[in-house]
Amino acid sequence: MSEEAPSWRRLLPVALAALVAFALLVGLGLWQLERLAWKESLVAQVDARIHQAPVALPPEANWGEIDFAKDEYRRVTAQGRFRHDLEVQVYALVDQAPDGSGGPGYWVVTPLGLPDGAFVLVNRGFVPLERKDPATRLEGQVDGLVTVTGLLRLPEEAALFTPANDAAADSWYVRDPDAIASAKGLVRVAPFLIDADASANPGGLPRGGLTRIAFPNRHLEYALTWFGLAASLLGVFAAYAWGRVRRR
Repeated sequence: MSEEAPSWRRLLPVALAALVAFALLVGLGLWQLERLAWKESLVAQVDARIHQAPVALPPEANWGEIDFAKDEYRRVTAQGRFRHDLEVQVYALVDQAPDGSGGPGYWVVTPLGLPDGAFVLVNRGFVPLERKDPATRLEGQVDGLVTVTGLLRLPEEAALFTPANDAAADSWYVRDPDAIASAKGLVRVAPFLIDADASANPGGLPRGGLTRIAFPNRHLEYALTWFGLAASLLGVFAAYAWGRVRRR
């Protein structure tokens, strides 16, 4: 017994470290399962919203009360007049469609002047690189009172490697209503955008209805990975401990 006690005492720090690591790995696996449930619920909610009948755009007085957890991707309709002179083009990479359209290009984001004097930015749709200049698609610059139907969208967040917007150069990579409004001298602008639906524009451009609805969901894969690492850790520690005991 006197010889075995030191062996177990030397094994104790390793066992504690393995226990902490095991608990951490299992915790990460459980967290990914929670994320899986959240993502599946989000997908179900969005799928339900995009198929509902459109509702009127919330009035300016209620913009501060919009709960994006409830309202994003909700179909809305708004009436107003486009300010084509204040259009911006936001660089985009759109999934290739069966007809060959898509690829690199731009979202055409245009302020829509509402009857009460406020504005909402409308992502009217996609144009290819060679049609960035509005002069190449004058037919689509519709005048007069228009009705826009589409999806209410959050301001876009930049990805890790997305270039920063350069308002001075009128070079845009992220759909940010506040930044665009400031660059164009607009006030009373909605803190969200409308992604226009697939209703055809004169001349075919911009091409709306291209909002990406699919959400990546690899949480189950990640959970299984963490649980697998936890099981592997147990196996490695058991083999190590058994080897130590046998050597003693």
